[in-house]
Amino acid sequence: MGKKMLNFEEQCKIVNLLKSSSEQKSIEETLTEFFTNPKLRHFNVCYSLSLLLQDKMMLSSTERLVAFAILHRSYSSQKSAANPFISFLVNAACDEGAENYERAFILHLLGFGNSNSSKEFLKQSASEYIKKFDPSSQTFPQKEQLQKQYLEKAHPEPYACLLKSTAVKNVLADPDVPPGCDVNSAEFDLEPGAKSKLGSGDRDEALSGLIANLSLEGLIPHWIRPLPPRFPVDEELVWLNPDNNHELQWDQGMCADTSRGAAVRDLIAKALRGPLAPNQQEQVLVELANDPKLVYHCGLTPRKLPELVESNPLIAVDVLIKLINSPEIAEYFTVLVNMDMSLHSMEVVNRLTTAVELPKEFVRTYITNCISSCENIKDKYMQNRLVRLVCVFLQSLIRNRIIDVKDLFIEVQAFCIEFSRIREAAGLFRLLKTLE
Repeated sequence: MGKKMLNFEEQCKIVNLLKSSSEQKSIEETLTEFFTNPKLRHFNVCYSLSLLLQDKMMLSSTERLVAFAILHRSYSSQKSAANPFISFLVNAACDEGAENYERAFILHLLGFGNSNSSKEFLKQSASEYIKKFDPSSQTFPQKEQLQKQYLEKAHPEPYACLLKSTAVKNVLADPDVPPGCDVNSAEFDLEPGAKSKLGSGDRDEALSGLIANLSLEGLIPHWIRPLPPRFPVDEELVWLNPDNNHELQWDQGMCADTSRGAAVRDLIAKALRGPLAPNQQEQVLVELANDPKLVYHCGLTPRKLPELVESNPLIAVDVLIKLINSPEIAEYFTVLVNMDMSLHSMEVVNRLTTAVELPKEFVRTYITNCISSCENIKDKYMQNRLVRLVCVFLQSLIRNRIIDVKDLFIEVQAFCIEFSRIREAAGLFRLLKTLE
């Protein structure tokens, strides 16, 4: 390091000032105490504080507020453009990574908006300001707006930190904290009477040491080292040819016939857009029956299932039956149970119940959605039509012993009573009574 920036008296003054910032002393009293000492070199002190403020870990929250207040008050009697730290203050006020109370504090110092409020808020301590700060009452201007107001006649270049342009970090990792660990984790909390192992050193002592070694000359640059001399060689350099003993690996799937699956994929793509011709439906069913694994390569996804159900329910049933052991079958069932109720969706579910064993929760949820759809529809004609479909569907499930009516007895009975004017609902109600 070069010549020391602060003498011993200035070092002690700034350390004591920062330590007292966490007490009940108001910010105005702290500033008055600072500026009553005529021996302090204000620029040197402010420059030291700006270096400490560059890294958010160096100072506590209350110490940072006092440091910003000193940077502003040191040149408050002059125009803002004459403050050598105005660019630093504006950039700090626009730092979205900083705390909102800190940004609002700097805006009050700059007199942005209502300048009279800054005089009142300096009468409270830094800790009181942080506790009483209301984020909803503060709006932050754009960076361009602040630059236009305060940096119009100032130096246009952004404030540069000496420590940022060097290869030496200004903060070292705590050697007591394992790499990747969070020092704020609960596992590092102290028990009563235990001595801390993390950061057990004196923080004030470390801060004092850093302030004592700050220099206006910055860090000494690295000297350019000359290239080492070439290794002396008497004879010509030997060109090295490393051995290349690789074993060939044959791809057994190369040149495999994929035309068979392509035909099914094309037909499934057409089936998503509209009903297939009878011969095309037969071709898809035959191909899937001959090779059940084609169902995993036919291009169908859970998101496309509703389109296939509405256009070609028979193909949808056959595909879902062959996917019953697939890890994705739960996702297909989720899409099926949440799609709009229709004749084709009920036909698919009804055929699935007779072909495979469906999860009970799936069947129960589907029935509940059907009943809810009938109750919420506004069109009376469509409502009566859907109620008939649901009643016939439920009678089929009950007679084939697909569902245990006891699980849904109350819900289905209330449905039948609500739509008792419809013949199918009355028939379903009579069927329920025979099962009691």
